[in-house]
Amino acid sequence: MPHSLYLGSGIVQPRLLEYDRAHGRLPSSSLPSPTASASASTDSLAAGVMAVPAAAAAAAGSARTKPVRPSLAAIRHCLSYSIAELALSLFTFALFVNSAILVVAGASLTDLPDPGAASLFDIHALLARSVGPAAGTVFALALLLSGTSAGIVATIAGQMVSEGQLDLRVAPWLRRLLTRCISIAPSIVIAAGVGRAGLSAALEGTQVALSVMLPFTSAPLIYFTCRERFMCVDEEEEEEGEGTLDADADGAGGGAPPRVRKVSFRNNWLTAGFAVALWLLICVMNVAALVLTGRGED
Repeated sequence: MPHSLYLGSGIVQPRLLEYDRAHGRLPSSSLPSPTASASASTDSLAAGVMAVPAAAAAAAGSARTKPVRPSLAAIRHCLSYSIAELALSLFTFALFVNSAILVVAGASLTDLPDPGAASLFDIHALLARSVGPAAGTVFALALLLSGTSAGIVATIAGQMVSEGQLDLRVAPWLRRLLTRCISIAPSIVIAAGVGRAGLSAALEGTQVALSVMLPFTSAPLIYFTCRERFMCVDEEEEEEGEGTLDADADGAGGGAPPRVRKVSFRNNWLTAGFAVALWLLICVMNVAALVLTGRGED
């Protein structure tokens, strides 16, 4: 989903902050209080920048934050952690669950005269009739849990966008109430006014909308991750026997300034080429889907 891109970027922020705090790499004047760290970790979604409450602002009771760049060790640790996490979730749970859905749907719908016109209600009835009542119940429960999961993802992503980019803060209970009403109310209205056919059409429409929005959200991601200007980290090389870096002690001891070297995390040509090719494929498929839908064809 397009909004999952924001979630994937946002959940890294508290991990970076926690790593630097645990390894003593944060300036003492910038350490957030335990009660403020949770809300402050998502204040900035800029690449490689964490938002930590300023000491003066904290003393004045203000929620204003100042950006603090994470250490190179924190970036490498969280990058390795995220790659392992994504690989584990994509190539185990997601792969087998989606494969099971396709296998069961293909085996159940193969004898129908028009399998392309089958809706979720038809698939539920078919599973309950051909496999067993328990299969229909599991299918309905899976749909309910997937909808709940999607709602949670959208809520957290919306919080990150509103707080980190729009600087708009809403009470957690009010945010959850609004997002749940926005996601559930249309379904209730459509079900009451049109019925099952309307719900199936609305579900297909939302999937088409998400697919059409995906190239617009992934294009900036590909662009920024391929530019060294945005994916470069400055590392100060420490001298022999020197302690951890302190952002508030620049030049405090006098002498020559620390040497700084550039560390690039931009995509290599192979990754960039694969990403662009995949993006073009999604665009072509979206155009084809829109044309076929406009012509009334499957």
